[in-house]
Amino acid sequence: MKIRIYVYTGTGNSLWVARLLALELGETSLEFMPCLSGDVSVQADCVGLVFPVHIWGLPGRILRFIENLQVDPQVFLFALAVNAGQPAATLLQLRRLLSARRLSLSLGFSIITPSNYTPWGGPGPEEVQHRQFEEARKKVKQIAGKVLGKEQQEVDRGPLWQNVLFSLIYKMSFRQVLKMDKSFWSDGKCNGCGICSKICPASNVEMVGERPVWLHRCEQCFACLQWCPQEAIQYGKKTVKYPRYHHPEVTLKDMIAQADINRSSLRPRPSERP
Repeated sequence: MKIRIYVYTGTGNSLWVARLLALELGETSLEFMPCLSGDVSVQADCVGLVFPVHIWGLPGRILRFIENLQVDPQVFLFALAVNAGQPAATLLQLRRLLSARRLSLSLGFSIITPSNYTPWGGPGPEEVQHRQFEEARKKVKQIAGKVLGKEQQEVDRGPLWQNVLFSLIYKMSFRQVLKMDKSFWSDGKCNGCGICSKICPASNVEMVGERPVWLHRCEQCFACLQWCPQEAIQYGKKTVKYPRYHHPEVTLKDMIAQADINRSSLRPRPSERP
């Protein structure tokens, strides 16, 4: 059985999850999800998507990927939505979008990892992080068995109130995401190393006069803030006091590899719709 997994990551959680799953599945191709320069034609028996939940819904990159995905309608599709504990209706949204393309989402799972949304605080105590990692490993192992068995089941979702309320917030804020980078800034610790520009999955950070400038095509992945070695990038007024986080088993080299692929596939994007 030919299995292909596409992954999108900002601080490494989703890449770590995708790698765990690929190891469990065996004989699996793992690729970064591109920004896209045209249709993505996939020849495989099983196709998996692994991605972070952004503002309680699908990141714009996932929407574009689904829009351009060319695959046999009979392919077995599965997805892992990586989040800090509130998946809301993200996987229901994905199932609906795939259905509109005459594709079926057979399995959809929520995987909880440490939070990387620094404006609301840090990732939590290390002992909690380790517990989340262990629980994620166990769940990924179970998921692998379901994928190999081509099982069908209902997708993971949050409670009804969360699905309704958070989905509304997602819809209201989605069109503003590209320009949410107006809250990023660099403080006096910035040494002009340019790592923020090198790793941005959306090629949204440009170095001007050895300082980062954001170009208003943000995806809100927070890679620039989390991977800055000087912790010089801030978002709003509160992040100065909060610890940074990226997955301990994902490297800067991994992030640069993803960004390089994205730069080669980046194209002007039409107005996005959730």
